[in-house]
Amino acid sequence: MDVIYGLIPGMILLGLLAVGVFFWAARSGQFDDLEGEASRILMDDDDLPPKREAVGSVTEKDDTSKEGGGSSTS
Repeated sequence: MDVIYGLIPGMILLGLLAVGVFFWAARSGQFDDLEGEASRILMDDDDLPPKREAVGSVTEKDDTSKEGGGSSTS
């Protein structure tokens, strides 16, 4: 029976801490957009046209990445 004198204040403190965390989360905007993230994964980005490269962009690899690149030892 003596244990309950420690458990009750502990549970009250734990409950107050949980309420404090909930209010902090609500004020900081954690619950602002509940549907956006859930539906974003369902949106298909494959329908978008491929991006065009800018004029003059270099798409070839430099000379250091040729086939067999790496030092050879004889």
